[in-house]
Amino acid sequence: MARYHVIHETRYDYGSSVSLSQQMLHLLPRASQWQNCLDYRLDVDPAPDWRKLGTDTFGNPVEWFAFYEPHDALHICSEMHIEVHPHRIDTLESIAWDALAERLTYRSGGHPDIDDLAAKRYLFESPHVRVKHELAAYADDCFPPGRPVLEATAALMEKIFTEFEFDPEATTDATPVLEVLKNKRGVCQDFAHLMIACLRAKGLPARYMSGYLLTHPPEGQPRMIGADASHAWVAVYAPGSADGWIEFDPTNNLLPDTQHITLAWGRDFSDVSPLRGVILGGGGHEPEVAVTVTPLDEA
Repeated sequence: MARYHVIHETRYDYGSSVSLSQQMLHLLPRASQWQNCLDYRLDVDPAPDWRKLGTDTFGNPVEWFAFYEPHDALHICSEMHIEVHPHRIDTLESIAWDALAERLTYRSGGHPDIDDLAAKRYLFESPHVRVKHELAAYADDCFPPGRPVLEATAALMEKIFTEFEFDPEATTDATPVLEVLKNKRGVCQDFAHLMIACLRAKGLPARYMSGYLLTHPPEGQPRMIGADASHAWVAVYAPGSADGWIEFDPTNNLLPDTQHITLAWGRDFSDVSPLRGVILGGGGHEPEVAVTVTPLDEA
């Protein structure tokens, strides 16, 4: 088991006055059999005029804010202590991918398993994920007939890791997944969307995982405050596994374990953005985001 202290700060300097603002936050970590939030604190400046805590359609904790008074800036800081338990699995022990895809195919008058039915919401196109023949073709060599779904997914993860280059300047939040496939460059969000698109194109449900990843400073150097960032990875539907879903990190070519901290999951980034909203007024602005993940034995 690993325990962490996480600070996530977001600052907006609007440049001119904002008269009205409504925001939605996915910053409270989701509870699961793999992780438990020990304590959590959220500070907002200026103080919201309206505030509500709830759950979104995917079961993630979410908080809504509204500001009715003029303000020139917004500062949000979440802080938590969280523990993460090991959850490694054997990628060979799973149903054949093509048998699973066939099982999930719609048939009139059928009576699908309740877990299969819930998984199907992650089988179709979503705002950042397309389901196209080009994406299925890219994944074809990883999915020969009869190959276990987790073994095939691990092969796809390794292929993306090997053939794509991490390049923070190559894409934006709006870069289409087919452009990422063509240019073979991007960041963790792009690689997660691409892998999800390939899996869905093969008829397999896949969801977008949002959270944090513990990074390691150079040997002999202290951990830098604010040097980390939000991270994205993938989970594929695998009935018979511990909770029916197994996670894969194509950016790092590994199965997430105690170094991955989950905030939320959805169909793609648009469902689980840490902070999104609408404002009335303001000028051009870009958020300043700083994330620090510190093991508690270093805190």
